[in-house]
Amino acid sequence: MQRYYPVVRVLSMVILLFGLTMTVPWGLSWAMHDGAESAFDEALLLTVGSGAGLWYATRKEKRDLTIRDGFLMVALTWTVLPVYASLPLVLQLNASFTDAYFEAVSGLTTTCATVFEGLDHLPVSINFWRTQLVWLGGMGLIVLAIAILPLLGIGGRQMFKAETPGPMKDSKMTPRIAETAKGLWVVYTLISIACVLGYQWAGMSWLDAIMHMFATMGLGGFSSHDASFGYFDSPLIEAVSVFFMLIAGCNFATHYVALSGRSLRPYKADPEAGMFLLVTLGSVVGIAVFLVAHDVYPTLSEALRFSAFNVVSIATTTGFANTDYALWPFFAPLWMLFLSSFATSAGSTGGGIKMIRAIVLYKQVYRELARAMHPNVVHPVKVGGEVLSSKILFAVLAFGFMYMVCIVSMTLALSFSGLEIITAFSAVVASINNTGPGLGQVGPASNFAVLSDFQTWVCTFAMLIGRLEIFTLLVVMTPAFWRK
Repeated sequence: MQRYYPVVRVLSMVILLFGLTMTVPWGLSWAMHDGAESAFDEALLLTVGSGAGLWYATRKEKRDLTIRDGFLMVALTWTVLPVYASLPLVLQLNASFTDAYFEAVSGLTTTCATVFEGLDHLPVSINFWRTQLVWLGGMGLIVLAIAILPLLGIGGRQMFKAETPGPMKDSKMTPRIAETAKGLWVVYTLISIACVLGYQWAGMSWLDAIMHMFATMGLGGFSSHDASFGYFDSPLIEAVSVFFMLIAGCNFATHYVALSGRSLRPYKADPEAGMFLLVTLGSVVGIAVFLVAHDVYPTLSEALRFSAFNVVSIATTTGFANTDYALWPFFAPLWMLFLSSFATSAGSTGGGIKMIRAIVLYKQVYRELARAMHPNVVHPVKVGGEVLSSKILFAVLAFGFMYMVCIVSMTLALSFSGLEIITAFSAVVASINNTGPGLGQVGPASNFAVLSDFQTWVCTFAMLIGRLEIFTLLVVMTPAFWRK
């Protein structure tokens, strides 16, 4: 067991860092006297205390992390931190551990599936904590940690490779991994500030603006209101939200390069950005026309308003809603759920298989069709003008296969437990894509409180493997990983 002590040492620092983020809602609770002061007092003490205790016990275990350590570190971080994140919910709301852990995982994985009702009446600090989890999880606490931990003599290259979404993990913006992480967080923070100002300008209060910024930038649509954006009923606020959801759905590495170079050329060179906008905005127009044709809305302008907000929200795996789109003709919400599987870019805060993998899979299928007609043709798969290696192609194909296996197996598990098939399938897809609302009993007008404890844990597992892109978590569960 001693060989894992260096991993525990790093984990203890991440827990300590996570505890420090809890001071924000803790201070808000005391400032507003919203009734959650004691809950945050205890949660903060337990989090910081356990982190400090683990660090003290392993403080002398210093060595660089191996690739295997990196996978274990990421898996532990995303399964252990929700335990601490759930403490205020258990202590203040008397929620069961299953429900509180589900809510915490949903926040940190930017899924936004919730089991709580009466959000408008919760203490402000609890809603603030829920949405803050989305913002922290959006870029990844590990990325923040590897920007700081190197100052303490701990390298983070292995952790970054395991955490970063997308098939081309070895590409980096700057030579030093810590500088990469800092660059990502600077861009993320600057855009977040602009989002807060945009919401406040459009009519939100400062607190609502900050909380909905957290959820928007993390693409995990927790809200402080049961009606979500339907509470505001403001086309201007919805337009601001759509704009920033689209920004958060793009690769933040591209944002970094564009801002540092003060040029829009990186977006043109990005193989995903154009397809992401084309597919998402094309779907907005298509579904708007579809809704008018089926007399859901009397005018195209009204249909465009509701289509734009809800389609972009689900396609980017955010999960906000301004109407119960489950009441639309079935094709519309089904297409939106399908979009959530692939629309967002790698390096964004969105979920799903990512647009880059969808492009690679499409080009690989096209190459096989060309080979079927012309067996001797040389037809390499290119993305962004570069020929992809067989290693990347095989990895993408394996990911696509495991993605389908996970959806089918967990849908069968939920169906076996008594859940009707539409709810079971959409709950799994919404969870593994980190989208939030599904269809049926877990649609936008309902929540995941209707699920049993077993069904809740299945969806919790789906959210975790979706956030860690399947292999990062599954590799830790293989017997070979634990052999010396």
